[in-house]
Amino acid sequence: MSKQIIHTDNAPAAVGTYSQAVKVGNTVYISGQLGLDPVSMELKDGFKAQAIQAMDNLQAIAAAAGGSLDDVVKFNVSLTDLADFATLNEIFNEQLTAPYPARAAVQVAALPKGGVVEIEAILHLA
Repeated sequence: MSKQIIHTDNAPAAVGTYSQAVKVGNTVYISGQLGLDPVSMELKDGFKAQAIQAMDNLQAIAAAAGGSLDDVVKFNVSLTDLADFATLNEIFNEQLTAPYPARAAVQVAALPKGGVVEIEAILHLA
């Protein structure tokens, strides 16, 4: 099975040696997304704004792969402060519909570019 590299200008360009996403068969692996505005490449201000932007970036990449956030089977979330976990749940509740995908959330010491949240996703396309 061959892999297809997914890229869209509607999400931030990779800030390192990785692709926005890789599609293998019906599975799409989306790299972790910070709350970076795809045009300015600047972080949004504060946890909520960064988390919403990260979800918007994931949606844009999912669309480029032929899917949407409804196709996500697993999210991995890294937060610099688990005190933001309740706000994260609110954002996920606003942007997703049941049944919800699997998810992990962990606190980390630091994230690239000084971000406070990074979200990655795995999609399964029908």
